[in-house]
Amino acid sequence: MKYENLKILDELRAKGSITEEEFQREKAKILAEENDDYNRIGKKPLFGMTEKTYLMLMHLSQFASWLIPFVGIIIPILMWTTNKDTNAEVDRHGKNILNFTISYAIYSVALFVIIIGIPLLIVLFAIYAVAVIIATIKASNGEYWKYPLTIQFIK
Repeated sequence: MKYENLKILDELRAKGSITEEEFQREKAKILAEENDDYNRIGKKPLFGMTEKTYLMLMHLSQFASWLIPFVGIIIPILMWTTNKDTNAEVDRHGKNILNFTISYAIYSVALFVIIIGIPLLIVLFAIYAVAVIIATIKASNGEYWKYPLTIQFIK
């Protein structure tokens, strides 16, 4: 869109419809609008990271619980709450992660209570790991991916 507008503006200048001064002023406006759009849709760096990197780390941080219990729940929540009001994508991915975590915690407890659920708990754990990896890859590519079997607690 920006390049089309600049091309039209350049054609107007070439035809003599606008002066060089008008051309430079309108060109600056077009470029300023692009920067405003860029910031408004939430592509601003987050803690010095690009949006894609930040979202990827939000998803990937869930694996931290494998090293220290509950850290993989706390880190994504902190990352979400600190930037959810300034970045729409962080809000959307954060809600998705939180819903996913709550849903799978409920499934885990339910399967753990049922003795026969132990093998299913292992399957659930594998699904969880694969889902986090897929979501991380999608986020690094700038895509949104809804986790499977997730109950929408937070909308």
